Formats: sequence, C-alpha cells, structure tokens
Amino acid sequence: MKLEEAKMEFVQSWGSIGSSWGIPRSMAQIHALLLANKDPLSTEDVMEKIRISRGNANTNLRELINWQLVSKQNKLGERREFFTANSDVMMMAQNIVQERKKRELQPVMELLVKLQNEELEGKEADVEHFRKLMIELDDFIKQLDQLSEIWLKLKDNFFFKKMINIMG
Repeated sequence: MKLEEAKMEFVQSWGSIGSSWGIPRSMAQIHALLLANKDPLSTEDVMEKIRISRGNANTNLRELINWQLVSKQNKLGERREFFTANSDVMMMAQNIVQERKKRELQPVMELLVKLQNEELEGKEADVEHFRKLMIELDDFIKQLDQLSEIWLKLKDNFFFKKMINIMG
C-alpha cells in the first residue's frame, strides 16, 4: 500500500471513530490528516484532501485549535495560514479528556445538583425514586470525574508509566 493511501484510510477511519464519540466526522478527519502529515497543511490543502468546503474546514480547524489539538503556524512570505497537529499522544489524550469533561461531565454534574435541590411535587414514591436516581447518578458522575482527574495527574508519573508498561 502506498503511503498516501494509508494516510487516507487512517483519515477515513479516524473520522468514523470520532463521529461515534460525538465529534463531527470532518473535525476528526481534519485532525487525522494533520496528525498523519509531518509538514503543516494550509486550509486549501485540507479542503482538497478531505473534499470539504472552506467554511467546514475553517470551523473545524478553529475548534481543533480550541481543543489544543492543532496549532496555527505562519510561514515567512506566505499569506496563508498553516496548521499542524500536536503529535504528543499523551498530551492529545489529556486535552480530549479535559475538553470532554468541560463539555459533558460538568453540565451533567450541575444539572444533577440542581435537580437534587429542587422542591419536587408529585406522588411520594415517585419523588423518592427520582431523588434516589439523581443521587446515584451524581455519585457515578463524580467517580468518573475523579478517575479522569487521577489519570490526568498520573500521565507524567514515572512509576505509573512503568506499571502500564509491565501490564501491557
């Protein structure tokens, strides 16, 4: 298989995986394209290789920058902007975990606290069932949040890395 074919297969697969995780397919494809290329690519390069519109490319490149997965670069004598993926896999994973916590876990945690503090009207058994559910979900989400915090803190820990290598 030629390198360009392998890269495009990776881009397509990464896009499918991303969409199953709730990330727009084109955003994941752009990320994969930038990861797979050693040299920075322009918006036009991205548009051509993935066959997407300028608006789609610009929107998703900005979002990838917000997630700290992509960096913008300027080249001397060029008016165009160029983009490169941050290729440190652990840092990439950390940024994704932090962004997903901010976008997904935090809003759910806030909602659960709000609902637990609400004065609810209804049949006593139904209210009790709902309150119990909110408490159990709150506990579960807090545990997920704590696990992600532990993982984020351990990423640079020498002993943690050794333990993972031994387990693998």
